[in-house]
Amino acid sequence: MVMAEPIQPGSFDARGQHGPFDIIGDVHGCADELEQLLDRLGYRVCFQGSGADPEVVVSSPAGRRAVFVGDLVDRGPRSVDALRLVMAMVARGQALCLPGNHDEKLLRWLGGRAITVSGGLAQTVRQLEHESLAFRDRVRSFLASLPDYLWLDGGRLVVSHAGLKAEMIGRTSHAIRSFCLYGDTTGERDAFGLPVRRDWAADYRGEIAVLYGHTPVEAAVWCNNTLCLDTGCVYGNMLSALRWPEREIVQVPAARVYAVRVKPLGRVVAPQ
Repeated sequence: MVMAEPIQPGSFDARGQHGPFDIIGDVHGCADELEQLLDRLGYRVCFQGSGADPEVVVSSPAGRRAVFVGDLVDRGPRSVDALRLVMAMVARGQALCLPGNHDEKLLRWLGGRAITVSGGLAQTVRQLEHESLAFRDRVRSFLASLPDYLWLDGGRLVVSHAGLKAEMIGRTSHAIRSFCLYGDTTGERDAFGLPVRRDWAADYRGEIAVLYGHTPVEAAVWCNNTLCLDTGCVYGNMLSALRWPEREIVQVPAARVYAVRVKPLGRVVAPQ
């Protein structure tokens, strides 16, 4: 087990936190595949106890920590178990985690905000209805403590749910938080009814590597020192991770299609 110096809750500046790291893409409630991916990365996961709130015990490969890019919940069948697993790893210093936009919406619901409960969130809410109020409070506190992004490994690496422009690194603001959660949106909708996003990675020229998820792609392909790790596991594709600093991509296939995507998975074109 890795016991690193703790990061202040909500702080993005984790340059003093050094790898090796295993950065894991959007889980979206696919806890079966998450357990398989962690196993392939050298972690051993055990759910102990048959009660309403089982304990999760994880053994980590020597010196390594996981980093989750967010969107732990929604659409998949085991959002609660994904939360329980990641929360246990973070509590024991075995992992770091960022919020995705789906996690942020769940946080608003847990906080009693008036939001529309539909689609993937409705699935997560139904799963949480079987959990205790104490567990839901722990989830709320956990999600509320997560930083907008993480600046890691002596400043050589940034992990952000939807990405980050070079000029944003080392700063924080409402606009930067929105970028981290939703990407470079234009405010428009495409023919599929989804938000139109600018391809910020195509213009990225920073020396700091940026790893992110949010916008599902067919395959994890490096583009201008950025890498999208959301390879659409919940849509029947793959759950992906990157070993850092080795830059080795590790993947497991989805067991099945859990949700149907109205828009085909995107493609990242590596610069020539």
